[in-house]
Amino acid sequence: MTLPNDPYILMSQMNMLLRDRYDSLAELCASEDIDENDLCRRLADAGFEYDGKYNKFW
Repeated sequence: MTLPNDPYILMSQMNMLLRDRYDSLAELCASEDIDENDLCRRLADAGFEYDGKYNKFW
């Protein structure tokens, strides 16, 4: 999967996938061949953080 460069679009896309298809960030990253650390770092740089309880980025 090619990730968008815009962090807001990236966050939105990840939250949509988490809501509609995956029960966890780890499952999403494994299935879509995404480096979980890189994804979290990119979103953290924009001020977003993953919350496993709600299965979404805030």
